Amino acid sequence: MKKLVAYITAGYPEKSFSVDLAFALSKNGVDLLELGVPFSDPVADGPLIEKANYKALELGFKFEHLLDISKTIAPKVDTLWMGYFNSFYQHNLNTLIPLAKEIGISGFIIPDLPYEESLAYKNLFDSNHISNISFIAPTDSESRIAEIVKDSKKFIYMVAYAGITGSGASEDLQSVLSSIKKYTQTPVYVGFGVNKKTAKDKVKGADGVIVGSAFVEILLDYNLNYTQKIAKCGELAKILKSEINS
Repeated sequence: MKKLVAYITAGYPEKSFSVDLAFALSKNGVDLLELGVPFSDPVADGPLIEKANYKALELGFKFEHLLDISKTIAPKVDTLWMGYFNSFYQHNLNTLIPLAKEIGISGFIIPDLPYEESLAYKNLFDSNHISNISFIAPTDSESRIAEIVKDSKKFIYMVAYAGITGSGASEDLQSVLSSIKKYTQTPVYVGFGVNKKTAKDKVKGADGVIVGSAFVEILLDYNLNYTQKIAKCGELAKILKSEINS
């Protein structure tokens, strides 16, 4: 069965909501959860996730809130931290990665940490049995794909197009997916522009999809109360899981 990864902005609109939403998503088909760390300059993200980041920071998000949320959900939901390198670096990775292991975090997703620079932290991640998720883009050469994926852990994040999350752009990924699978058996999940209309097409040749903006759009809907937002996100998760496995 193909996997569904969901991104949510940690602490938006508040900690308890993030916890309730995480459990609801897990019950409705989400296999892995990306807890997004609010950041002032989320360069890989589109306007919806960017707005949620700003709103969370305006509401007083602190890194400690991420830890609190994670301690509650990680023992029950496979949880990764998605954030920009500065958010983690300023908390000292030598301390933070062992703490993540203790909490139960299974991986980090750091879109602005280039592969070559990530190698400096490889032993730290490996010794704590935490995956630093590898990214592959459609513009990567086959030789670069082979290099990046050789030590990939947990899953590979296949960027569906050159751009930002949520823009809905489209590229033919089949040749890239074939290249990846020549060099690794690590599952490949496609992200960027995945929603209930595109999921079935995006998952072709891949092992799962990563969905962020479609969930965050619901979180930003001021016409819905907390209960309605959680219910709507749960329903979306069900639809997505059905679409990618139909």
